[in-house]
Amino acid sequence: MPDYYDGGGAGAGALLALVLLILPVMLILALAGYIITSFFLMKIFEKAGVQGKWRAWVPFYREMVFAKLGDLSPWVMLGALLATGVLSNIPAIGFIFAYLGIVALALASWRVGLKLGKDWPLVLLYIIPGLGQLIWLGIAAFTNDPWNPRVQPAPWRTSFLRDTTVWQGVPVQPDAQAAPGGYGAPAGGYAPPAGANPVAPTGAYPPPPATPNAPDGAYPPAAPPQPASPPSTEPPASDAPRS
Repeated sequence: MPDYYDGGGAGAGALLALVLLILPVMLILALAGYIITSFFLMKIFEKAGVQGKWRAWVPFYREMVFAKLGDLSPWVMLGALLATGVLSNIPAIGFIFAYLGIVALALASWRVGLKLGKDWPLVLLYIIPGLGQLIWLGIAAFTNDPWNPRVQPAPWRTSFLRDTTVWQGVPVQPDAQAAPGGYGAPAGGYAPPAGANPVAPTGAYPPPPATPNAPDGAYPPAAPPQPASPPSTEPPASDAPRS
């Protein structure tokens, strides 16, 4: 019996030592992953015209901004991330929620990739646990392709997944402008850039009133010009006295 307890105590001690050894390594890897991800997102945000580098360093908020750039509602992204972190621990059905965050990030990444000239198969990198997202972000951040938001509309642009929010400092994407009133219609809160000279649609302003033509006889005819008086032929009177 004493040997049994001694062996159990030694095993528990070894397990505790292993946990204490692995835990700092895991924390260092998690911190490194957070810093690298934030740096990559900062580069992508700069390409997309997002104002404020700090947005890429705030947990959860950075993913919400990324979702907006990918034509996905930031609130859907937040809900998916929270569901993955909280509801995935529910027995029996937790696995359903475990991948919601990855799916939301993959959808937004697909749209962001299109705007950076990337083909959709790159999103398959998300299949690689842990490293897949970092590889995708690195490719998107450091290639020289310019940001072009004028891509094909998102398949979910008429559903609850679409982005309808307007955040100052985050460019409004074409899909967000088109969602309420059809493709090309501006969303609420959107204003054209300063200095723009909007063109008035045909018929928006009435033409200037034309000068009416006077009917015949409405006005009297102008008087004919008077002839000039003839010069006088009489000699001028002399002031000299007569003899």
